[in-house]
Amino acid sequence: MPLPTFHTYHCILLLSLAVLGGCTSVIRNPVPEALYEQASVLGRDDLRYWGDAAPPAEWAIFEDSHSAEIEQRYPAITHTEHNYLAISGGGANGAYGAGLLSGWSATGTRPEFTLVTGISTGALTAPFAFLGTDYDQQLQEVYTTLDTSRIFNRRKLISVIGNDSVVDATPLVNTIEKYLTDELIEELAAQYRTGRNLHIGTSNLDAGRPVVWNIGRIANSGHPDAPDLIRRILRASASIPGVFPPVYIQVQGADGKTYDEMHVDGGTSSQMFLYPGRFDWTKLQKALNVKGKPTAYLIRNSFLQPEYEAVSPRLLPIVGKSVASLIRTQGIGDAYRIYVIARRDGIDVQATWIPRDSIMVTSEEAFDPAYMSVLFEYGYQRATTGDAWVDIGEEIEERYQQSRGKAGEATSSR
Repeated sequence: MPLPTFHTYHCILLLSLAVLGGCTSVIRNPVPEALYEQASVLGRDDLRYWGDAAPPAEWAIFEDSHSAEIEQRYPAITHTEHNYLAISGGGANGAYGAGLLSGWSATGTRPEFTLVTGISTGALTAPFAFLGTDYDQQLQEVYTTLDTSRIFNRRKLISVIGNDSVVDATPLVNTIEKYLTDELIEELAAQYRTGRNLHIGTSNLDAGRPVVWNIGRIANSGHPDAPDLIRRILRASASIPGVFPPVYIQVQGADGKTYDEMHVDGGTSSQMFLYPGRFDWTKLQKALNVKGKPTAYLIRNSFLQPEYEAVSPRLLPIVGKSVASLIRTQGIGDAYRIYVIARRDGIDVQATWIPRDSIMVTSEEAFDPAYMSVLFEYGYQRATTGDAWVDIGEEIEERYQQSRGKAGEATSSR
């Protein structure tokens, strides 16, 4: 089944490079290399952290399990069970995760998540998933009624020259503003004040590094530009570089001057994430007196199994299939990385993805309401029937045993 994403636009971009050359109409004031690691946003340096670095210094509070301020600061996540949710990218296939969350709500067993993370289309899903079942209707509307015209406008090839993208993302800007209202952002802030966290990943293209944004803290900052920044972060996380325009985020350098950073799709760095691997999560569990064993749920809005398809010996099909393969294998690697770190920290990991050949509807559109509605309903049904989740540890063990079996068969046949 063809994946209705933006592989074609990646190909168009490659074909256009020779024409575009060094021409651009975008004027930038990027952060100097010597200052980029210390750049602040909204006058603060605690609203984000590098996704490939050590955890922020503030997390050191969990090193002292007897800190008197922990329970006061995190009332909703102390002396209780913990559940975490990571939502991946996948374009229109985000309808699968949206349907699954709604179906999960219908069973009455969907937990309140202590931490929710999102990248790309997962970044657009994450605020609704974080706020809970009361927002399932908005989630369904986003993933069953929006079409391509409400996400982007195609540019004519000649108009791409001098621009920073193949498409115009004005419709996406308007769509995010419609759903991510000031009232919703205030609710994010209220939940943050209880100790729950919503983290969104982008890629700082200047630095070539992943960035994790603490959305609740930004919402709770009281800064008048906070709502606009949050909307820009979500748009950046879903902006495939070269296809969608990058998002320029204003920052302040250590020299007191104002600069801009170029942020693009978080999927450029990874397809999903949970928390920094260099942080010992067991110390957090101890400090918060977490009840029982935490569970992390991973929603991969894509296919894990490869699809055989004879590729036409032309540039567009070759590049398109190559990009699809890279994204698929990156998603598998991210899931296994999260599993290894979570297992180290005593966390169970449950994962779900779209089984190959699970639905028969196809589409050539990037965002087709008919396709997304079918996928939404499929995710909904998987959740209500209890077929959605797989224990990652058992999955890895099964694949390992299968590989050993095949290796043994190959050896005996020699």
